Amino acid sequence: MRFNHFGYSAVGLALLAGSAQAGGFSRGTADTDILFEQGNFNFRAGAYIAVPHQEYRSAPTRAPSPGLIGEDYLDTYVIPSAAVKFGFTDNFACAGTYTDSNGAASSYSAPYGVSGKLSEEFTVAEFGATCAAFFDVGRGRLALLGGAFLERFDYSLDARPTVPGLAPIPIQVPLNLGLDSSAYGWRAGIGYEIPEIAFRAQLLYRSGTSHDATGSADTPLLPGVALPAFGSGELPQSVELKVQSGIAPGWLAFGSVKWTDWSVNETLDLRFSVPGVGTLASLNEYYWRDGWTVTAGVGHAFNENVSGVLTVQWDRGVSTGYDLRNDKWLVLAATSLTDKWGGELRLGGGVSYLSSADITEGLEAGASVDSGWAGLFAASYSVKW
Repeated sequence: MRFNHFGYSAVGLALLAGSAQAGGFSRGTADTDILFEQGNFNFRAGAYIAVPHQEYRSAPTRAPSPGLIGEDYLDTYVIPSAAVKFGFTDNFACAGTYTDSNGAASSYSAPYGVSGKLSEEFTVAEFGATCAAFFDVGRGRLALLGGAFLERFDYSLDARPTVPGLAPIPIQVPLNLGLDSSAYGWRAGIGYEIPEIAFRAQLLYRSGTSHDATGSADTPLLPGVALPAFGSGELPQSVELKVQSGIAPGWLAFGSVKWTDWSVNETLDLRFSVPGVGTLASLNEYYWRDGWTVTAGVGHAFNENVSGVLTVQWDRGVSTGYDLRNDKWLVLAATSLTDKWGGELRLGGGVSYLSSADITEGLEAGASVDSGWAGLFAASYSVKW
């Protein structure tokens, strides 16, 4: 019994799209699955759009702002994804990948918290190169994977923090801050596949990174002056196990378990220097626990050109009471369509349930949000020779 490659394709889209709603700051995942696909030259590009909605039930006790109640603070975001594979021999291939691996974006109609945030956003663009060596073992092939990646971190903040010392009475100072940095990491893994029955198991490790970002801040109180700014934080390592197998003619079952070391993310430290005042600091508190993401699904090949999958995902929230990143549930459907030129179009859509959350610790204690939802849409197109 052979399950053709269309089943692999729809499953790949479902797993990649699901990562857009994984825990912490997780967004895209490098499309290293392209290494397993047939062809000496393969190219795939697409995008994942997440439209989250979650409203405040209460504001922080230390900085009450009634205008926040009932406001949706989560911004829509787009995750690009691209991968190109070069098959040098039947047993060795390399791929270049691009995606936004991490990110977050929020905005407020009134200053939020003691730091007076109006909008805050960061993205981590990942540019990677991964190679795979294949060895015939038993009925299938063993794969050894390894590679490296470059992360580009970009952060922006528009805030109205309360600053002492500039007046007899502390005032809220308009502040715009931008930071960027780069960091390197690596990934390694092992896999085994039996194409005849569409079986594939893969264990992949991705290293963590540290960012010490630099940039500048400006305020209308000091026109034309760029204040030196600095920021530092940690992004986590992760380990993911993915398994899939044909279970009947034209049918495929699949699942994955991913551990992410989000406990390294304790704070985001921001500092900037103001002439005559000194160095001021701003702090985002997280103190997260490690994250777990579990995915399961089933796929079906309707014919040689059309296949589809249905996926359910649970992500354990990472919050320990300092922020609002709580449990999520996702249901997603995806399809794969091949055209007469040999190209492949993947389409997917889903909805995610966001659990309610309360901040009980730290500077923003007292804030809470009701349960919410997120819409997720995905599309990609690939060709191979």
